[in-house]
Amino acid sequence: MGMSSLKMLKYVLFFFNLFFWVSGCCILGFGIYFLVHNTFGVLFHKLPFLTLGNVLVVVGSVIMVVAFLGCMGSIKENKCLLMSFFILLLIILLAEVTLAILLFVYEQKLNSYVVEGLTDSIQRYHTDNSTKEAWDTIQSLLHCCGVNDTKNWINGPPPSCPSDPQVQGCHMKAQEWFYSNFLYIGIITICVCVIQVLGMSFALTLNCQIDKTSQALGL
Repeated sequence: MGMSSLKMLKYVLFFFNLFFWVSGCCILGFGIYFLVHNTFGVLFHKLPFLTLGNVLVVVGSVIMVVAFLGCMGSIKENKCLLMSFFILLLIILLAEVTLAILLFVYEQKLNSYVVEGLTDSIQRYHTDNSTKEAWDTIQSLLHCCGVNDTKNWINGPPPSCPSDPQVQGCHMKAQEWFYSNFLYIGIITICVCVIQVLGMSFALTLNCQIDKTSQALGL
């Protein structure tokens, strides 16, 4: 590859990361919006930081940092930034694979923990505004009621529950949605991993080409 190929690869990696940097900004913006408006609230009081807003803020921030390193490393042809970009992508990819394996192995324990956490949060519905907001939002969106059924509401279901007496619990409804969309979730996950591998490949290729170009120029 000559200088023209180096420039093409440099700009491909730059715009590749610029797109993800903008995406990270959008995700971060949504996360801040949810935090400010307290949308979805807190369902698991043992993990008070596990809210939609916090998750989006963390994910958006990580994407922005990684994409920024990729953008600057490619456009400046900086080997240090490119390798930092590569290492961060590798760590994220390994973390995703590890998380997927743990979720598969401990699926039953995770289900039990979720049911326990949701059942505990129902007891806080009338005393905690954040929990009330979370349950009202989820029951309205999923058209479900309680954890398993309406019987979970000791004092009667709240107005956010559908009026249908045969309405399903939110835990079961969420599981049904997940399994019915499992193929699409799997495709999206694989696409994300492929994009990460492509980004790593571009970074390594550009890094090696910078070395070759420097040697050819006698630098």
